[in-house]
Amino acid sequence: MADDLTRSGGQDRKRINLQQDFEVRDWSAKFNVSADELKKAVEAVGNEASKVEEYLKKRKK
Repeated sequence: MADDLTRSGGQDRKRINLQQDFEVRDWSAKFNVSADELKKAVEAVGNEASKVEEYLKKRKK
């Protein structure tokens, strides 16, 4: 199911959609990583934002 861009919050804020350029840009900025780093993290742990954040924090140590 495609994102409903008229609705925000809830599930949208918990998942990273790499198909949306604005989401890649915003999540990359939030985690202070490049778009490529974000994409690799999502490939490694899935698109749940909390898991991606945890993965990226561990990699920076």
